[in-house]
Formats: sequence, structure tokens, C-alpha cells
Amino acid sequence: MGALSAADLEQLYRRDFRHLVRVATAVTRSEAAGAEAVQEAFLRLLRSRESYRGEGPVEAWVWRTVVNEAKRLAAREQGALAAVPEEPSVNGSGSRDAATRALVAALPERQRLAVFLRYYADLDYRTIGHVLGIETGTVSATLAAAHERLRGAIEGVLDDAS
Repeated sequence: MGALSAADLEQLYRRDFRHLVRVATAVTRSEAAGAEAVQEAFLRLLRSRESYRGEGPVEAWVWRTVVNEAKRLAAREQGALAAVPEEPSVNGSGSRDAATRALVAALPERQRLAVFLRYYADLDYRTIGHVLGIETGTVSATLAAAHERLRGAIEGVLDDAS
């Protein structure tokens, strides 16, 4: 595959914008910063689109750029992943949602990103591997470790509540 056209990237931007912002928001802890990260990432992608060599899915290249830009923006503005956002819950369980976000935010970075990319962005293991620069089997192991860690944390919270 040759260089990508601006129209190809625009189509990806329009199709995936909400998913991209959702994950970037999780990384930056701010919806505004998440949207900014996606826009900055696409500026970078547009400027460097001729360097795309086709060594993996275009979507993985886009996601990797968005995640890296969100991490860079988070580190520049507030230090990497400092606070959990307080957002109103749409289903009336705000405190439970905040607790869940806090547990996910406490995961090690690679586990947290794998969880966001799998469950917020709905990416497959192969694409997540491309985004994070790890093997597909490592994605599986990383998600299993995240699940185990979250399970233990939730059980600890439930034990404390009883």
C-alpha cells in the first residue's frame, strides 16, 4: 500500500472520532484535552501520511498516534494520569461509576491502555498489539492481568463494605 490520501484520513477521522476521543479522554482525564489530542494526532498523521508503509492496519497507525498524542498532552498539562474525572452518571449510579473509573485508572499504564482500547474503542487484539507495540499474545496476557487485578480490587471493596 502506498501513501494515504488526505481523504482516506478524513474518512477515518469522521468514522472513528467519537471512539478516538473517548480513549484519548480516558488517557488525558479531560474531554477537551482528549478532543485536542485527537485533532493534534490527525494533524501529525496528515503531515506524515506519505511515510505510512502499510506494515499493519491503517487503524492501528491512527490509534497509536492518538494514544501517543494523548499521553504527551497529559504529561505536558498535568503529569501523566493524575486525577479521575468526575462525570455525572447517566444511569443514577455516579458513585459506583466513579469507583470503577478509579479502579481502572489505578491499573499500570499498559493494562489501562489495553482495557480502554479493547472495551472503549472495541479494537481487536491484533490492532491493540499494533497500537501498543506488543505481540498479540501479550495483549491477551495484559488484559488477563488487568481483569485479575480489577477482580481483586472489586472483591476487596466488597469485603470492606460488608
